[in-house]
Amino acid sequence: MLQVCLSLFLCSGPSPAQGDCLAIRVGRAETISKGTLEHAVILVEDGKITAIGEDLPIERGVPVLDRPDWVVTPGLVNCRSRAGMDGNAARSFDPEQRASGELYPRQDVWQDLLDAGVTTLGLYPPGSGIPGQAVAVRPRGATAGEMIVEDGVYLQIYIGANPSLKKMLTDAFGKLDEYDEKVKKAREKWDKEQEQKKSKVKSKGKSETEEKKEGQQEEKKEGGEGQAQQEDKKDEGKKDDAKKADSAEAFVPPEPDPKVKPFVDLRDKRLPALMSINKAADYLHLLDAIDKREFLWSLHVPLRDDVDLYEVADKLGEKKVSVVLTPLVTLQPNTRRERNLPAELARAGAKVVLVPRGDGVAEHERWMFDVGRLVAAGLDRQAALAAVTLEAARVLGLEERLGSLDPGKDANLILWSGDPFEPQSRIQAVMLEGKIVSGEVGR
Repeated sequence: MLQVCLSLFLCSGPSPAQGDCLAIRVGRAETISKGTLEHAVILVEDGKITAIGEDLPIERGVPVLDRPDWVVTPGLVNCRSRAGMDGNAARSFDPEQRASGELYPRQDVWQDLLDAGVTTLGLYPPGSGIPGQAVAVRPRGATAGEMIVEDGVYLQIYIGANPSLKKMLTDAFGKLDEYDEKVKKAREKWDKEQEQKKSKVKSKGKSETEEKKEGQQEEKKEGGEGQAQQEDKKDEGKKDDAKKADSAEAFVPPEPDPKVKPFVDLRDKRLPALMSINKAADYLHLLDAIDKREFLWSLHVPLRDDVDLYEVADKLGEKKVSVVLTPLVTLQPNTRRERNLPAELARAGAKVVLVPRGDGVAEHERWMFDVGRLVAAGLDRQAALAAVTLEAARVLGLEERLGSLDPGKDANLILWSGDPFEPQSRIQAVMLEGKIVSGEVGR
């Protein structure tokens, strides 16, 4: 029975057929959202997690994958990557461009990434400045459309002490202000036109009242239509005019320039931003450029030994900023003292997100090993697990669908031989939206 059911999951498509079901019983489940469950059972149906708990009863007839020594985690989410992409670009202002235009499905790298446990990638556009918008993909599918989970998941922005980078962002906000002023004037004109229409309706109503009086007088003299019939006709006409006035089309703002529209979406919180900086001072330049504008944004900082991000750790913690980092233990500038910046930021209250040290398959394969070194050096274990799953999904705006083992979420799972941070642990199988897409389980 188990062999038959698992064969349903070992097929080429990214989503299961209607009615596919499986119960997975493991020694431990790292749910991320609700901590660790011992003796966990996960029920999967139609590509979604339908239930999870300790020692859940399993309905008769449901196939069971029983591995009491294994550990299950959500699939890994790399929210900032150029894996599988080969485009190059210089500094540019192209906020309307999308990385999805570079997506090429027929590459071996996608299966290699699945084998490494990566079930979701946030692919950002090439170049610096404001090069465009990232796309969230599953590393599986015959076409780009089948791979895309969601397009336009964040706007990539680089900023720092460089005056031209800062000016690029402030100029973009200036263009947004100009557009808002244009919308304001268009609204004022529209409101004025509506008032004029209402005035015409009222004037027409007054004229009809006068005509009604004249008709009544004429009726007495000449014996025309009955008074009641005339009044009905006039009332119907007034109602029609009132309906026309009420059914006026709603105000439609003028269409923004394509390069301004992403900032309209940013302002309206339909599109978040990922701000890339290199040092603590860049963060202050970022705040200066943003001024008092409120929108959704996360921070990306490539870690190096000379990074002084600890200088603003408390400020990032106060704002609960999501900070995307590489899993490195760095050195205090001009010393041999080691600093675990991800751990410091997590303790300060920031939401730490960890991505591989590079875009190659090898860096993805050693991703969890590198994160495990941070855990050994003081990073909270649950924060580390969230950093490669739920918090990464949050940067992509997909936390309601990915990143934790909760009912209703996509069944993207990794089945490990042991603790995922132990060097000897190995990935035994990877499930993507309800299908086993990597591993020899059940064969």
